[in-house]
Amino acid sequence: MPNTSESKVTEEKIISWYMRSVLEHESLPKSIFKFCKENKIKEEDFYQYFGSFQGLRNVVWERFFTNTIALMQKNEGYSDMGNEEKMLTFFFTFFDTLALNRSYVLFMLKESGDRMGQLEQLKGLRKKIKNYTSELIEEKNSDKNLKILKQSPQIFSEGAWVQFLFLLKFWMEDNSPNFEKTDIAIEKSVTTIFQVFENTPLEKIIDLGKFLYKETFA
Repeated sequence: MPNTSESKVTEEKIISWYMRSVLEHESLPKSIFKFCKENKIKEEDFYQYFGSFQGLRNVVWERFFTNTIALMQKNEGYSDMGNEEKMLTFFFTFFDTLALNRSYVLFMLKESGDRMGQLEQLKGLRKKIKNYTSELIEEKNSDKNLKILKQSPQIFSEGAWVQFLFLLKFWMEDNSPNFEKTDIAIEKSVTTIFQVFENTPLEKIIDLGKFLYKETFA
């Protein structure tokens, strides 16, 4: 139900109304004025939390991230996981979160027609994923005494972001039951990116390449 004067406007409610509006109308809201009128709130209530629809869209993706981290940290064994296992858990949990919002995600990234906005809305998420993966490598570096054995958090985090974009595109096009092929892609790509940094045998890269080739061109 739309907001009434008795119910407090919150960031969560505005996000929920926005996502619902996108799906119900199959289009982006035309103006903040109309959006607020539709949901029976004042424009100032909207601006208390967001400066624009673009800012709201960015926060939606950041919420996917923070919800993922919160779910992971509820796992009692999370703190004892190795870095590769933490990254696997992150991607599995993140794409489970996206699956709960798949209609919204697909519309915003494929059907909205706003090409610049499609990239712009991921800026905050990019920063959060890069920070998270940088921390994983910095933790691993702290166990290494020799500088030559330490890995670059900047390079690793950029690679992790590119990996995420690949997985996102793969998931968007995945028609397998319960997105089983995406799970396979996550496992293979995470294993590869960690092992490349550990001077992994070339077979791992070839194995990933064969998988991607099969899924793309079969």
